[in-house]
Amino acid sequence: MSNKLHVKKDDTVLVISGDDKGKKGKVLEVSPKEGKVIVEGLNMVKKHVKPRKMGDQGGIVEAEGAMYASKVQVVCPSCKKAVRVAYKKFADDNGKNRSVRVCSKCGETL
Repeated sequence: MSNKLHVKKDDTVLVISGDDKGKKGKVLEVSPKEGKVIVEGLNMVKKHVKPRKMGDQGGIVEAEGAMYASKVQVVCPSCKKAVRVAYKKFADDNGKNRSVRVCSKCGETL
């Protein structure tokens, strides 16, 4: 599996399949090795937590669960649509080749 994802931390994404289809959220964490992302407020799972220290409270806690990155699309900040990410290459001031993520619809930098 490829370790490069089209999604980065702090991107706003739209879920395109699953129970949370059509909802937007901010990416909290990216796991390229697994190909998964954790989105704020989406894919909530119940976690059974055991008290670790004396006086700690155990119980059932709700937390965001990981979902496959292929289930989300980046939302372009300028055209406000869910878009595919394109990469534009250019040479910087030092002459090194750099690539930047751009919106495939409007061409604006993401």
